[in-house]
Formats: sequence, structure tokens, C-alpha cells
Amino acid sequence: MRRAAGWEQPFFSVESFRVHVEQRADEDEDALAEATVKVVTNGTRHIESAEGHGPVGALDNALRKALANEYPALEQMSLEDYRVRVLDETHGTGAVVRVLLDTSNGEREWTTVGVSENIIEASWEALTDAYLFGLLHPREAPED
Repeated sequence: MRRAAGWEQPFFSVESFRVHVEQRADEDEDALAEATVKVVTNGTRHIESAEGHGPVGALDNALRKALANEYPALEQMSLEDYRVRVLDETHGTGAVVRVLLDTSNGEREWTTVGVSENIIEASWEALTDAYLFGLLHPREAPED
């Protein structure tokens, strides 16, 4: 709703992101996912890479690294659930998917949504919106 009214969020802007998944034929280990994100916070450009269990985990770890110094509240946030729904099965691998991402900061839980023909793009949209929501609605400070 805010975006539709022209609002631009003040926390970070995304320059780019990429994710790479590698499975080596000669190893019995799981595939390795690595992500790189480029974001700008308060006029400073951050480039971070990280690995993770799958491409969404790698994107989460890289984005968290890029934003952690500016926004320590991210340490309180964790991804709780990740779901994908295919919206039109008749288009095969070109079908539009909806990604639902549940996130918590220890006090409240929220769900964000990403929609795209590209599952990684939909996941990224849900992930960045999850961080944005968490930054807009921080945890209550403990009373002394």
C-alpha cells in the first residue's frame, strides 16, 4: 500500500543480487549455495557474499551481513518458514509462483509474499520485505 502511494523505504536500496548453486560430481556432499548482494545504506555501498543451505538461505545470510552493521535489530530476526505455491500449473517451469516467508523477531511473527515466474526473484522479494517489515516494527526495548 505504501509503495503504491509513492513511499520509498529509508533503510536500504538493492543494487543487485545473485545466487549460485554448485554440485560437484565427485563429492557426496549436498549442493553448495552461495549468494552475493549489493546494497546501499545511508549512502554507503555494501557488497557481501555468503553461503547457505540452499539459495534462499545463502541470500538471507548475505543480506544479513550487508545490513548488520547499520541495523543490529536484524540479529533478533529469524526466518521461521518458507513456502512456495505454484499459481498456474499449466505453464510448467514458466508458471508464476508465490513465495510465503514467515519471520519472527522473538516477540511477533509476520508473513511476507513474493510473486514472480522466477522462484529466486519471488524469494528475494519476500526476504527483503521481511527485513523491511522487521525494521519498521522493531522489538520493544526491555524495561530496566
